[in-house]
This record gives sequence, C-alpha cells and structure tokens, in this order.
Amino acid sequence: MQKDVIFAGFGGQGILLMGSILAHAAMDLGFEVAWVPSYGAEMRGGTANCTVVIGDRPIGSPIIKNPQHLVAMTRPSLEKFGPLVKPGGVILINSSLIPVSSGRDDVDEIKVPANDIAMKVGSVKAANIVALSAFVARSRFLDYDMVIACMKNQFGSKDKLIQMNLEAMEAGKKAAQ
Repeated sequence: MQKDVIFAGFGGQGILLMGSILAHAAMDLGFEVAWVPSYGAEMRGGTANCTVVIGDRPIGSPIIKNPQHLVAMTRPSLEKFGPLVKPGGVILINSSLIPVSSGRDDVDEIKVPANDIAMKVGSVKAANIVALSAFVARSRFLDYDMVIACMKNQFGSKDKLIQMNLEAMEAGKKAAQ
C-alpha cells in the first residue's frame, strides 16, 4: 500500500506544517514516510508545496508525478497540480481563495472555505489546520485521532493555540461531511 498527497499554496499559509503533521501521524502509526518540501526564495508569499508519501514498506522514490490527492490553498496551486491528480483521488479546494473548481469529474472534489472557517475559530492562520482536517476526514487518508494527537504535539505547551486548532479541526471535519 502506498498513498500520497501534495499540499500546495504560498509561503506563510502553513503548507509545510500540514505535511509535517500528516507525516508524523503516519510515522506514529508505524508507516514508512517521505516528506518532501519545496518553496520559493521568498519567506512569505512565494510558492510552497510539499509531498507526503506513506507506505507499508520502504518508499522507492518520494518524487510523485501524479499524486493521488491534492490540497490546494491557492488558485495557482490548483491550476498547477489539479490536472495531475489520479482519477478517484481527492482534491480539496480552499474556496475562500479559489473561486473556481478543478474542472474534473473523475475525482472527489471538496470545496472548503478554510480561511473563513479559520477566522470564525480565532485566526486566519488556522486555515491550514481546517484544510488538513477536512482532507483527512474526507479521504480517510490516516486515522483522524492520530492526526489530532500530532497537531497537539506540534504546538507543544501552547494551550491557547492547541485549543484554537482543535476547534479548527472540528470545523474542518464538519465542512468535509
């Protein structure tokens, strides 16, 4: 078994964090994992994406030409990676920033207003957690509770951030249903 997903957007959206949380959850479940970040020279506003590959045996190559799934946080990301997703995969679109669909009828497309939901739970910075939660809930990519545990671990002793992101995860899960 091998599963893969590309998280894509721009710097400052927490793209790499989404991939990192998912990768750590998979490792905690005993899977083989490859996490490959890619970002532009700019700290914020440049392109950012990461690929997460999860398998039950060693991963031959972490480079994925046609991902099974995509979480697109910006329109350029959807336009670049959307056509490459394998039929039957999930494409999650952050509809707060992307006013169009993927144009695909051979995938499970889900539109989640991640930025709007994040603002309601306390900060637009939680949009990545909303999107991650919605993706995991819809795709059943990994055990949802393990993703929650890894999110909590990521934020360590920052109780205020943990609570807000727990709310973001619950809202993302509801949006996916």
